[in-house]
Amino acid sequence: MNAERDLSPLTPGVVRALTDKLYEKRKVAALEIEKLVREFVAQNNTSQIKHVIQILSQEFALSQHPHSRKGGLIGLAACSIALGKDSGLYLKELIEPVLTCFNDADSRLRYYACEALYNIVKVARGSVLPHFNVLFDGLSKLAADPDPNVKSGSELLDRLLKDIVTESNQFDLVGFIPLLRERIYSNNQYARQFIISWILVLESVPDINLLDYLPEILDGLFQILGDNSKEIRKMCEVALGEFLKEIKKNPSSVKFAEMANILVIHCQAADDLIQLTAMCWMREFIQLAGRVMLPYSSGILTAVLPCLSYDDRKKNIKEVANVCNQSLMKLVIPEDDEMDEAKPSMTIPAEPASEESLSKPESVTTGESQSELDVTALNKPLRFPYSCERIQVTLNLDGIVQVLDYHLSDTSIGMMTRIAVLKWLYHLYIKTPRKMFRHTDSLFPILLRTLSDESDEVILKDLELLAEIASSPAGQTEEGHGPSDGSDVRPGPVELHVPARAGQLSSSSTKGLECSPSTPTMNSYFYKFMINLLKRFSSERKLLETRGAFIIRQLCLLLNAENIFHSMADILLREEDLKFASTMVHTLNTILLTSSELFQLRNQLKDLKTPESRNLFCCLYRSWCHNPVTTVSLCFLTQNYKHAYDLIQKFGDLEVTVDFLTEVDKLVQLIECPIFTYLRLQLLDVKNNPYLIKALYGLLMLLPQSSAFQLLSHRLQCVPNPELMQTTDNTKPSTSSKRTAASNIDYTELLQHFEKVQNKHLEARHQRAGRAEQLDRRVVL
Repeated sequence: MNAERDLSPLTPGVVRALTDKLYEKRKVAALEIEKLVREFVAQNNTSQIKHVIQILSQEFALSQHPHSRKGGLIGLAACSIALGKDSGLYLKELIEPVLTCFNDADSRLRYYACEALYNIVKVARGSVLPHFNVLFDGLSKLAADPDPNVKSGSELLDRLLKDIVTESNQFDLVGFIPLLRERIYSNNQYARQFIISWILVLESVPDINLLDYLPEILDGLFQILGDNSKEIRKMCEVALGEFLKEIKKNPSSVKFAEMANILVIHCQAADDLIQLTAMCWMREFIQLAGRVMLPYSSGILTAVLPCLSYDDRKKNIKEVANVCNQSLMKLVIPEDDEMDEAKPSMTIPAEPASEESLSKPESVTTGESQSELDVTALNKPLRFPYSCERIQVTLNLDGIVQVLDYHLSDTSIGMMTRIAVLKWLYHLYIKTPRKMFRHTDSLFPILLRTLSDESDEVILKDLELLAEIASSPAGQTEEGHGPSDGSDVRPGPVELHVPARAGQLSSSSTKGLECSPSTPTMNSYFYKFMINLLKRFSSERKLLETRGAFIIRQLCLLLNAENIFHSMADILLREEDLKFASTMVHTLNTILLTSSELFQLRNQLKDLKTPESRNLFCCLYRSWCHNPVTTVSLCFLTQNYKHAYDLIQKFGDLEVTVDFLTEVDKLVQLIECPIFTYLRLQLLDVKNNPYLIKALYGLLMLLPQSSAFQLLSHRLQCVPNPELMQTTDNTKPSTSSKRTAASNIDYTELLQHFEKVQNKHLEARHQRAGRAEQLDRRVVL
């Protein structure tokens, strides 16, 4: 190397010293270079300054020889010191070779590069900001350097650069965000720590609005929150907490929609801290943004619903998820039912309701920092700052229903989640009935299957929903027979009546405005529901045995009891499975005679004063004929004692089985209950109730010598002598005879129907017995 020719204005002594292996000699050479450059600055000789920098860069800093590279680095730093405030004019030439040395294999050289850049940046101060991205990129790599000295040097440079950014108002945030977005996905702990520290610094600078670019980095922040290092998790938690505080202060400038799906993803994270933090953010987003979040409802529900079944180990997440769920539900309003998805979405108020009408969610506590997560904010009322703003939103009902259907169908989902799903569906049927009935045919089977759930609370919510579907005017079809499901066609004579509690089933007060003539207040799904419920009982006998009475009693509270019994009796009249029909009639009869919910219906049947009550009696009677003993009990209930006696007379022609005698036994026990107090009192009036006494004696004759026989025998022994019971007023007609005369019921036809039905049962029993006998023969052979 010809130093005189190639490296001037550097002297041969300076060149030799720069390439020396001793640091002290290289330092002396650097002082000489500093002196030389100062002279050029004084002379304003820019060409020579550039030439010196170029020599130090090309011939030394980028040299293959390690000592030359070290000399080049200290020489470039000396140039920067000599240039002073003018160093900004040459920063590109000064910085680039130094940053190249950041990748050197020699850790000592990387340290010297860090030291050189520190001196360059210290002199240039704010002038380095145009080169911030390359400096940040280089520093982010050094932050993960395995050598502690290099890492320590990079931290000094990092602090210097942060001070410069903090005191400057010329930081190019737009240009920096793409680099930050790229680097934030680093898996290295030190690089993550470096990134978070810079985000905290930028967030603290008043002139830098990092909130505008939060959607770019939010996903990366949540990923860093799951780091194994407790310190990094804490730093990230603080950073997210600061962002959330800023969002609450300036909600109008927040891009809620762009971050909604990011939160949905992290609300499903396996890491508890990530999930809790994301859920807290989601809660705030729903409460702050209001209906802006509505288009993302299906995703939010996918994330939130499973959390509702968490146990106490994840109590905090569960409670925040519950607030999210309740807040989101309140965003659905009746106006959503009026919007057509095919047309441009209507503009509607952003907030779902006034603050006074929204309930205050419960507060939760967490072992993590509450200041960042703001978990305690749960005890504050919901806030909707955009009360005057009107925004365009569309309720994606198809997506919501799909998510709800999936969670209801999944047998592994917890009880509280299933209850929440049913509450959602009920809410949607109340707020958007017209749109929801488009999904009813697909939802109906799963709602019927849910009746077999292990939880009574789930079944109750399911029944409330089915009752709403069956009674909503929006479910009325033009034909009046309901959707086709292959069931029997509904006959004309069935008459259903207005439920006493109809007003409680819907927020609408117009039930019955759009109803068919045959069902004044029940829509076309009511009869379909009754048919499918009975099919369910038929195919799943265990459900009928364990929950049948519970389900029917609850339906009698939710809907009209008369409608339910009338329709079920009508369906059972054409039931081909006679054994099931008999069992079902027995179940309905027990409910009718014993349930407190049916007190009003029993009173209505007891007197048969109105055409409606007589029509109901005839309808029930025809189906009750599937079970002889229940038919007699119905006659006792309706005070048709003569007909009861006629029926008992026919029992002699029936096949008396053990099951038959057991039912007679139960009827005797029932006669002793408070339900039949009026019947026992009528035994005092022997003259006007001879058929009652005959009917009871008939039952007595049917019974073997058992406890029931003794019970009924003792009761009949208490019947007084009619001669002793005579009074002077013999002209007063009995109320019983008056009621019978006025009833206009063709009891002869009813008796013939009873015989016809019982003959069918006899044939069916013989067929079953024949099949069983054939099967036994095959087994023997």
